[in-house]
Amino acid sequence: MLAPGLAILAGLMLWPLIQVVIFSLQDYGLREINTGETNFIGLDNYIEALTKPTLWTTVLPNTVGFAAVAVFVTVAVGTLVALLLARLGTVWRTIVSSCIMVAWAMPAVTGTYVWIWIFDADRGIFNRMLLDWGLIDEPVNWFTNQWSFYAIVLLNVVHHGFPFVAVTILAGLLGVSKEMLEAAALDGAGAWRRFWKIVFPTLRPVFSVVIILSTIWDFKVFAQVYLMPGGNGGNRSVLNLGVWSYVESFGQNRYGFGSALAVLLTLVLIGITIVYIRSLMKEDEL
Repeated sequence: MLAPGLAILAGLMLWPLIQVVIFSLQDYGLREINTGETNFIGLDNYIEALTKPTLWTTVLPNTVGFAAVAVFVTVAVGTLVALLLARLGTVWRTIVSSCIMVAWAMPAVTGTYVWIWIFDADRGIFNRMLLDWGLIDEPVNWFTNQWSFYAIVLLNVVHHGFPFVAVTILAGLLGVSKEMLEAAALDGAGAWRRFWKIVFPTLRPVFSVVIILSTIWDFKVFAQVYLMPGGNGGNRSVLNLGVWSYVESFGQNRYGFGSALAVLLTLVLIGITIVYIRSLMKEDEL
């Protein structure tokens, strides 16, 4: 019964992955595409990638650092929104939940261009506000600096990702014993103490799932970086692993080297996925 579904998955996912691994072992470029020849070079692409200073000084710090901050902020904002929704009545909870889900339903490309417009140096409302308040003397291009660039990407990713976290945690909050919370409140426990002593331990499996899923999504963030001014390789200081793989493949026509970078990213994501599956298995055991 599983065979048809597994066959479809193998055709759609496993075979393309195998092809990428094969390409990563070759010096594969436009000549090989035109002639159909193979030029196997073994692990040279991987050795080049792992020995390039760009990987360790720029790409990996950007990828890992951004993912860590983005996951923390997304989960924090989503948790606060979930706590707010849990305190609302049924009607208002439905209205607010529907409104925040619009951010999650918005395509990443559309959302990215909205944030580009907000922070545009010439026509952006952010620069206009700072100029009107006298905080800056002339418009600032926020996309040229690595820190401000990723701050905008962070706003974009958190805005797009917090609704999922909020709704997921809200589902868990509705199952927390109200009697325990009321008893803790009568004993003098404040809201912060009630959260850490009752709510968080109860929802630990839920938090585990949303954190691991957010980590997977934020590690492979692409459109939110690539579509920003300079994010397509023009500004090398803002490259992350996904964009670097794309730029090397389709910008430099080094499909073998780009495939090697994609395989490295896949291995990282597989590791995170294993942690996610183990978390789900532990949750089932509970």
